Amino acid sequence: MASGNFLFTSESVTEGHPDKLCDRISDEVLDAVLRQDKMGRVACESFVTAGLVIVGGEITTKAYVDINQVVRGAIKDIGYVDSSLGFSYDSCAILNAIGSQSPDIAQGVDTGGAGDQGLMSGYACRETKELMPMPIMLAHKLTRRLAELRKKNKLPYLLPDGKSQVTLEYRDSKPFRVNTVVLSTQHTKDILERIGKKITKKSREEIIDRVIIPVVPKQLMDNKTKIYVNPTGKFVVGGPKSDAGVTGRKIIVDTYGGMTSHGGGAFSGKDPTKVDRSASYMARYIAKNVVASGLADKCTIQIAYAIGITKPVSLMVFTDRTNEVPEERIVQLINKHFDLTPLGIIKSLKLRRPIYSLTSAYGHFGRTENEFTWEKTDKAKLLAKDA
Repeated sequence: MASGNFLFTSESVTEGHPDKLCDRISDEVLDAVLRQDKMGRVACESFVTAGLVIVGGEITTKAYVDINQVVRGAIKDIGYVDSSLGFSYDSCAILNAIGSQSPDIAQGVDTGGAGDQGLMSGYACRETKELMPMPIMLAHKLTRRLAELRKKNKLPYLLPDGKSQVTLEYRDSKPFRVNTVVLSTQHTKDILERIGKKITKKSREEIIDRVIIPVVPKQLMDNKTKIYVNPTGKFVVGGPKSDAGVTGRKIIVDTYGGMTSHGGGAFSGKDPTKVDRSASYMARYIAKNVVASGLADKCTIQIAYAIGITKPVSLMVFTDRTNEVPEERIVQLINKHFDLTPLGIIKSLKLRRPIYSLTSAYGHFGRTENEFTWEKTDKAKLLAKDA
């Protein structure tokens, strides 16, 4: 990460973005299995394009899941309910290509080992009350605001697909002001001007007033802040009709907006025996508690695993020179107070619950809902006392 004075940008996408639609479908399938079989093994991938959804992967479970019903329910809830948009829950074709998990993998997982090899990262900092980087938090709040106004019909011309991007100016490595906001939202044709076929000035101002102004802190904006709303002029064709979507393709949106390293894998559609997901949640849990305890103002955690092995092969702490105690001591405290085995992570974070569809949009971290157990700071006081 840069230091001193610099610009930094993060982006978010709405739940109607084709990639996020796939994340939602994959996590809905996972939740459907966990509701009936908490020990079910799921690695579900999805692909969408105009008029078609393909669901594939490996699932081993005692449960029966109606894949068609799950997929159509997710698409409907997101808001693709009009076939004139080129994609709708009631008219799209669904191809089910799900198989069972390899027994070679199962023999290592059944004994409590990691479901795969890999490296996982977690991060926390003091830039926001959520202990997250400010650019990604603002970007997520903008896309969530778009979805909220659309679903409440407050701006009737909004459609499901959309993106946000926030560029923050840092001075002395701290957030100073918002340099640029970009907001692109799919919309109906009725807000286009007859001449030029671009989004109307009235609608642009309405989106700024109803979406951007309520989200971006007033003290961070000035008359030099650049705001772009649908920069190309229009965004009528969107969703799977305009772009194919795939599960796991928005990993930087899912995590820290590029502010720190990302591990080796995506999250959605994977049950908690897959350390790609569960150990990333644990890494965030650890980093957040380290920062909340006052041991450091910034904390990056890296954990690595070997398939079938219970304990991590490595644990690294990096505090970017903001630590109050040596990083070696922080590593000792982590090993003492956190169980980093796959089964220990699953138990301590209560991960065998059908909570994952909630994570599929607007970030897996920095959330306040009760289901996000990895966002708790319940070990901060213990770490501070023991340090």
